[in-house]
Amino acid sequence: MTLQELQQEHAASLAAVAAATETAALDALRVKYLGRNGLIPGLVKQMKDVPPADRPAFGKELGAWRAAFEQALAEKTTAAQAAAEPTAAFDVTLPGRWRAEGVIHPVSRVIEEASDIFHRLGFTVADGPDIETKFNNFTALNTAPHHPSMDPSDTFWFDPELLLRTQTSSVQTRTMLANPPPVRIVCPGRCYRRDTMDATHSANFHQIEGLYVDTKPVSLADLKSILAYFAREMMGAGVGVRFRPHFFPFTEPSVEVDFTCHVCKGKGCRVCKNSGWIEIAGAGMVDPRVYEHVGYDPDQVYGYAFGMGIERIAMIKYGIPDIRYLYENDVRFLSQMR
Repeated sequence: MTLQELQQEHAASLAAVAAATETAALDALRVKYLGRNGLIPGLVKQMKDVPPADRPAFGKELGAWRAAFEQALAEKTTAAQAAAEPTAAFDVTLPGRWRAEGVIHPVSRVIEEASDIFHRLGFTVADGPDIETKFNNFTALNTAPHHPSMDPSDTFWFDPELLLRTQTSSVQTRTMLANPPPVRIVCPGRCYRRDTMDATHSANFHQIEGLYVDTKPVSLADLKSILAYFAREMMGAGVGVRFRPHFFPFTEPSVEVDFTCHVCKGKGCRVCKNSGWIEIAGAGMVDPRVYEHVGYDPDQVYGYAFGMGIERIAMIKYGIPDIRYLYENDVRFLSQMR
């Protein structure tokens, strides 16, 4: 094709675009001129056959043609599409449609509030993977090999050394392995256990656990004051806190922590099984054998740990009778969380 013929094709293609009125015709022109086997790509491939003296002018004209054609095609396609769309009458006198604002999920809200409360006490938020090692999740936390939580009926195992974490305490292990004392962290996150789904249990739930370790002495009294402060900030000034002796593999001594029932205010009702108390957390002084597993000198450090269920706090704080409501994503339920 000569330069003159190229210029004629250039003009003809633009005229064809200007004459087209429907998107189908414009699309056919696009395929004809710009498609894989279109005229313009074909001429680009034939540039090697153009006499060397004519190539600069030929290439310049070919580039100008392509740019002009693409611009004209885009403008005409936009106009054709706008013309094809039906115009709907808009009545400005009609009232606007109310669209409710979204709300923070109760679980997310409790995590944010709890993290903020502990942040005011000097704790920082730490995170870790959901897939954990046996060492981080069990061994370093002084869990005996015959402990029931090691059984496949209780824990989701991938192989003998990998599992879905059963507690966010594994983040405490990771933090102590990576950092010398002092350590002051809270670890919110998902946990997984082979529990039957019912009104108070789920195989996938959330915890927030805390750890404080320092070379300066701390005691069970310090732990109790921290948890009492958390209870008042989370549940209100009138909440009572009770500590009961218990056993956990990774703390000694260990306690279970109860808050006064939010429904009966400690008088006794169906929700708290007429006890006036609802169990919230487990806590205690870190067992010296945990320090040995992470490379700390148990004679030189002191610390405490605690852990609580996020869903349990949300159910108590917002009066939710069934844990499954938290996972069904029912807008009618979530809208009540305003």
